[in-house]
Amino acid sequence: MNLTYKKLAYFFIPLGISSSLTAVTHVIINGTLSRGDNAAFIIACYAVAFSMFGVVEKPMIVFRQTSSALVRDMKSFKSLAFVFVYVSITMISISMIISFTPIGNWLFIHLFNADQNMLRTISLTFAVISTVIIFSGIRGIYQGIIINHLETKWLTIGVIIRLGIMFLAAYWFVATGRVTSMAGAAIFLIGMFVECVISVWKGHKILKNTELDAYTLTNKDIMPFYLPLVLYFLFQTLVQPLIYVFLSQSNNIEMSIASFALAFSISQLMLSFFMYTHQIVLQFYQEDRSRVFKFTIFMSLIPALLLIFMSYTPLGTWFMETVMGAERNLAEPTIIVLQFFILKVIIFPWVDFFNGFIMLERRTRRMVAAQLVNLFIVCVSLGLLVTFYPQWNGVNGAIAASVGELAGLVAVLIIVYKSRNHNHDSSQQEQVQG
Repeated sequence: MNLTYKKLAYFFIPLGISSSLTAVTHVIINGTLSRGDNAAFIIACYAVAFSMFGVVEKPMIVFRQTSSALVRDMKSFKSLAFVFVYVSITMISISMIISFTPIGNWLFIHLFNADQNMLRTISLTFAVISTVIIFSGIRGIYQGIIINHLETKWLTIGVIIRLGIMFLAAYWFVATGRVTSMAGAAIFLIGMFVECVISVWKGHKILKNTELDAYTLTNKDIMPFYLPLVLYFLFQTLVQPLIYVFLSQSNNIEMSIASFALAFSISQLMLSFFMYTHQIVLQFYQEDRSRVFKFTIFMSLIPALLLIFMSYTPLGTWFMETVMGAERNLAEPTIIVLQFFILKVIIFPWVDFFNGFIMLERRTRRMVAAQLVNLFIVCVSLGLLVTFYPQWNGVNGAIAASVGELAGLVAVLIIVYKSRNHNHDSSQQEQVQG
């Protein structure tokens, strides 16, 4: 038996660290922007531009999963790269339309509630930040190759170097007094470029030493896998803004949204380490199912235990007030909201784990169905909660998010169960025919 827990840990822990460290990117940028003149205006403009960037970047991020699942050699890499070029041209064109036409102004005003005097700064900032999507996509393709060959430590190395370069760039902007919204975009661009270069270097080195496979990857293989993943991640990003819409009907709107937003960011920080759980299935499940399950059970308990500890001990209050900078009147409601996020934090690693099965069988459109179930249950439960218990404020959002995640897990389990039964029946029929 070649697969050991040590091998699983060496593969997964660097992935988790790289994912968690990526969150520091925004700490560096926001810390820099807060040192500028009229910091509130600068941060607000950057935040709107970055929110729009989060939408247009989704089709590029998915190339990481697509590459790790489908690319086996230089030949299949070139097939995926061909698709990447078309997607990149499309997304850059959309970004330029948003940056330099009235369509962008309309989106910024009506979707993100931007003021008229912010539009020029937001548009220019978005124009700079949108160029990041090219490097994000290229990085993703090569990181998929790195992950597939179990060299995950290079993802951590890349992020550490990226953060170091970003910190130096941030220091230069502050020292020269050139802190603007576009400076934030430039820092982000520089960091992503550096990480992209490292990923390309290591990924290309691996590809050169990989033997050609008899398997031929075509567009008919790529698009049915890739496009549903894009939709899945886009639907996933809708959960938070949808919850904000419903929470605006609470008794205390500001406290409701603020406590939920703070608790949500903390829960996501806990879960950031587990955004790659599906890769354990993709890379190791067929090698040793038992060890993969046991390893995932052990690792999945960590974020839940951390959140329980933070929610029910004095550490939570200290963290809210000292690290997050929240005042006591916000910290206490946020801790209560956090307690209702525990269920979501327990469930999420398993949703991602079983999504790995769906990716393994290349039936990603079924992931979209499960995510739609999640969204539907979030909306229904939140609608009922704010109608009958508006005084619960931000707690309603956490309950709905957790119930939605549970519904998503049930949907994924049903999909995986039916798929396994179908594959089992098919194999039995083949044996009978044979």
